[in-house]
Amino acid sequence: MSASPILITGGAQRLGRHCAERLAEDGHPVIVSYRRERPELEALRRRGIVTLPADFSSEAAIFDFIARLKGATSSLRAIVHNAGDWAPDSQGDEAGVAFERLFRVHMQAPYLINLHCRELLEACAEPQRDIVHMTDYVVQKGSKQHAAYAATKAGLANLTLSFAAMYAPRIQVNAIAPALIMLGESDDDAYAEKARAKSVMEMVPGPGVIYQSLRYLLDNRYVTGITLPVDGGRHLR
Repeated sequence: MSASPILITGGAQRLGRHCAERLAEDGHPVIVSYRRERPELEALRRRGIVTLPADFSSEAAIFDFIARLKGATSSLRAIVHNAGDWAPDSQGDEAGVAFERLFRVHMQAPYLINLHCRELLEACAEPQRDIVHMTDYVVQKGSKQHAAYAATKAGLANLTLSFAAMYAPRIQVNAIAPALIMLGESDDDAYAEKARAKSVMEMVPGPGVIYQSLRYLLDNRYVTGITLPVDGGRHLR
């Protein structure tokens, strides 16, 4: 437990929300960023979780978020870069705009937040301070329909190595690379069966496995610069 909060970007839903709730249950102060207002945020606020709107669509908006974050806390125990946009590739004139949006969310925002919030991490009184990047299994193999997504997540994976070297030994920087962890509301039984067949574990495990992985990184003082795969053994297929 730490008096300094843990920041989770994109923490209003799915994996980010689950991790925020579990951390709060474990007694950690938590701050989450969110892109738009949604009913789930009220439940987080009732738990005492601080919610900050964040627009990562431009450099100016990223710096605005950093300024408001510094107004909300004087220190951070950890930063978990979970914000993402699972957008398929666009065609024609829209392709460049779509790629730029993914670049800003997956690479520029984490890069700038890491640089400009280092002082918040170093102000934490705890002996361990962490940055965790949520990347993706797809980084290993690319994607025929989500090339921009895969490329920008690969960039985030590379930033893990750079910041781990840059910030050692005071701040540990690691990544978690999930495959499919949760089904979407519109996913049918056929899709679920196809998803399960992609891994040797033949399951859709749910968000608890990501929290277990995050806890491992937050609790281990001797791990930095690694990517922890959480993919059910897809590489064995």
